[in-house]
Amino acid sequence: MIENRIQLIFVKRVKQGVGMYVVQIASECAPVIKAGGLGDVVYGLSTELESRGNCVELILPKYDCMRYDHIWGLHDAYKDLWVPWYGGAIHCSVYCGWVHGRVCFFIEPHSQDNFFNRGCYYGCDDDNMRFAFFSKAALEFLLQSNKRPDVIHCHDWQTGLIPVMLYEMYKYYGMGSQRVAYTIHNFKHQGMGGAEILHATGLNREPYYFQYDKLRDNFNPFAINFMKGGIVYSNSVNTVSPHHAWEAHHTDVGCGLSHTIGLHENKYRGILNGIDDQFWNPQNDRYIPEHYSIDNIDAKAKNKKALRERLLLRDVNKPIVAYIGRLDAQKGVNLVHHSIYHALAKDAQYVLLGSATGADINAQFQYEKNYLNHNPDVHLELSFNEELAHLIYAGADMIVVPSNYEPCGLTQMIGLKYGTVPIVRAVGGLVNTVFDRDYETGKPPEKRNGYVFNDMDYHAVDFAMERALWLWHNEKDQYRMLMKQGMECDYSWNNPGSEYLGIYESIRDK
Repeated sequence: MIENRIQLIFVKRVKQGVGMYVVQIASECAPVIKAGGLGDVVYGLSTELESRGNCVELILPKYDCMRYDHIWGLHDAYKDLWVPWYGGAIHCSVYCGWVHGRVCFFIEPHSQDNFFNRGCYYGCDDDNMRFAFFSKAALEFLLQSNKRPDVIHCHDWQTGLIPVMLYEMYKYYGMGSQRVAYTIHNFKHQGMGGAEILHATGLNREPYYFQYDKLRDNFNPFAINFMKGGIVYSNSVNTVSPHHAWEAHHTDVGCGLSHTIGLHENKYRGILNGIDDQFWNPQNDRYIPEHYSIDNIDAKAKNKKALRERLLLRDVNKPIVAYIGRLDAQKGVNLVHHSIYHALAKDAQYVLLGSATGADINAQFQYEKNYLNHNPDVHLELSFNEELAHLIYAGADMIVVPSNYEPCGLTQMIGLKYGTVPIVRAVGGLVNTVFDRDYETGKPPEKRNGYVFNDMDYHAVDFAMERALWLWHNEKDQYRMLMKQGMECDYSWNNPGSEYLGIYESIRDK
């Protein structure tokens, strides 16, 4: 099979001392499986690692609702995978296909539980059991297919049990040389379960795993915590920005895991996510009518005109403020709502693209959409549309990111790439990527790229927006310079790729 030939090519390269063999195991990979930023990171990092001469494979669940149109050459790769489960075993098929150049293996269990035939990725009452099974199946596939990667890279709570099972079980079956890097994208969702998880996966020994220094949740003595297991058992742990790593260690952003992080801080760090600078690039973006760069930034105005035409905004000499993202508490939804009316009051237009994660928030913004429907200076699009997102990034002048917490954030980095000045709250990865034009002391003026506020209140976001709007209205040349300084920032996968490779090399040699 083709995937076996890939393996042979890799083995030859390893003997020549070139590259590493990395298997990424995750619940998402964009664009075939995407519910949030996790999918973008898994795909983007894999692409960067391969571009540097490493062999990268991905193991994913085979959901019934994933985007099969993004998979090329899907075929049987391993037909008879039997995964031990409780006292018996579940028969699985493993398929292989290429997702925009990435080699992906999709695990399909044949079980009355229908773990991944639910019409959704997440949100089921038994999500903990679904992903415990996926973790077990992924390890069993590596074992039975004789795949022995240098590094297994796991992501978020869904794969938190993999390092546990690897070091408590599978290392005795011939997988003693494998090392695990574990990346936490969101501390809010940690994965909980009871003793039934232990019995299902074969870990079994309740008194042992319910010890505080093993899997027992820090606040619930009757629950095991998947994410805690990932932290305790993996060789390396990171989250997706340096500042968020500090927040999770020292504040309540760690959602109860701060003490565990402290116990394992010698293997813990933050690595900033990157963006796909080919997909998100105004010089070649297929979704925008006019390409532009830092050298012909005035062409951005044609995209602004196109955005107005598409959304029926009036063509006037005003800046466009935008918001792109989910509408929920994490994203500071109250400040998003407030920013609409503040922009309109300060002689600006406003465009929102986002879907609500709760019925109450959806009802609130649906009311605002109806109320503002005839206002020629505002448009609220309560859904998500990839094509429209590109046009908004290219056509807007500013983008607001008032998050309550933000592990990394891609919105502000994409905005910078498109010369759309970010206005952000000083949390998580926003701190590591946006530097206030007026008040940043750690960067020289020529390295500053946006506006930052600290407090989670209306006055704070108002002040930041007013400074940005004043500069746009009164100092056009200075505003243009700020746009260019943002476009000069490199938030591609280049630097994160180097950091992850450094982690892989350090744990591989242990």
